[in-house]
Amino acid sequence: MKKINKKVPITSFVLICLFLLINSCSQDFIDVEANAETESSITAEIAPELVNAVYNSFLRWEMSSFAWIGLTSIASDDADKGSIPSDTGADKQLLDNLELSPTLLSVSDVWTGHYAGIQRANQAISRISQFDMDVDLQNRLLGEAKFLRALMYFRLTQTYGGVPLIKSVSDASEISDDVLSKATKEAVYEFIEEDLNEAILSLPEKNQYETRDLGRATKGAAKALLAKVSMYQKKWNEVLTLTNEIIASNQYDLTPNYEDIWKETEENNQESIFEIQARGDVPAAGIDKYSTCQGVRGDGGWGWGFNTPSTDLEQAYENNDQRKDATIIFAGETLFDGRQINPNPPNPMYNQKAYSSALTESEQTGKNVRILRFAEVLLMNAEAASVIGGDVATPLNRVRVRAGLLPATDLSQEAIWKERRVELAFEHDRYFDLVRQGRASQVLNSKGIPFVEGKHEVFPIPQEQIDKSGGLLIQNPNY
Repeated sequence: MKKINKKVPITSFVLICLFLLINSCSQDFIDVEANAETESSITAEIAPELVNAVYNSFLRWEMSSFAWIGLTSIASDDADKGSIPSDTGADKQLLDNLELSPTLLSVSDVWTGHYAGIQRANQAISRISQFDMDVDLQNRLLGEAKFLRALMYFRLTQTYGGVPLIKSVSDASEISDDVLSKATKEAVYEFIEEDLNEAILSLPEKNQYETRDLGRATKGAAKALLAKVSMYQKKWNEVLTLTNEIIASNQYDLTPNYEDIWKETEENNQESIFEIQARGDVPAAGIDKYSTCQGVRGDGGWGWGFNTPSTDLEQAYENNDQRKDATIIFAGETLFDGRQINPNPPNPMYNQKAYSSALTESEQTGKNVRILRFAEVLLMNAEAASVIGGDVATPLNRVRVRAGLLPATDLSQEAIWKERRVELAFEHDRYFDLVRQGRASQVLNSKGIPFVEGKHEVFPIPQEQIDKSGGLLIQNPNY
């Protein structure tokens, strides 16, 4: 099977242009003006392409690449800025030291990238709901768009706390002060849950999709994301129920060799619950420079060298943990595909999960980014059971044994947190995990990272967005 057949179909250039004509993606996330003449040409025949445009939002530089890496990884204890001292990556040295301000480019990029994607989702949901078309396909497409919208709102809430809740497409004249203002985090979670519960009802299981649609959102993906959203709210009964359902569905299993998960040849495999789909051939549609900005920096010229593993992360792995070598590229090593790493690069370690065998001086590759995996479902299941009672050992030890370790004797919540760190390193969870666990200050301060309680639990609202709202958006505390 050719790799391209494993991807969600990438919207053609013509259809992307058509969609952008009807969906203005200005920097102002509330700009939803449409061209009426072009809008009248949008019919049910291109309904799938409207949803594809939402998927493709995750390929954007602002959505999933350098800024997102900075906020979710470089700001944590898993990673250092990397690269060379003179290359700041615009603001990555500030993120590394938690020197955060509302004018940081990364803070602004993540906001605008996600709201541009939400705008596409709202447009798709609005139009597809009105089409006269096959009902089953219509419901499935709406479920996909709602899953993607829920994912974007969840990431915004992790990052900023309460945010403006844009639920639908409106004329600019109809936008109220309530929309421009921040909704509470609880209100955003409630909306996310509504989207995901509707998606669960309308999406098929993974094995019910045709091969050409492998990679689209599934019932299991919606349940896994809802379990994660519930975990952040400490709704442990819901977490346990949802993860038990996913495990019992027999749709997913662990990839036997942990290192294989991150290879392009193993994308959308049995462990995959949801991935951002990328394409590296011509025309390229990769996650914009995701692999490039994290690639080894040196005489090979194929990477910028940012987001490098910290010594603290390296030392967090137990002896013989196979995940260590699969997560970290070490100077001078030979990778699984035969690539020889420079023995004297600027940094001693790099992120192997972002590595692409196709990475050369070309800045786009077909490397998928893994968002939800079965291993995380097992760890959420174990954590829920550790809190409310149940079988902790079975799910936890499935993960540990796959990594080449002995079964755990410590079944505490803290032991599961440690397992999450080494299992999910560089998967954009560590900073948010520490915050939700209530120990970010303790852990990060002990490692010289100046986390301030009452401030750094969330990142600042971009100042430009506060200005655009006329002051209706209120800045997060202590920024």
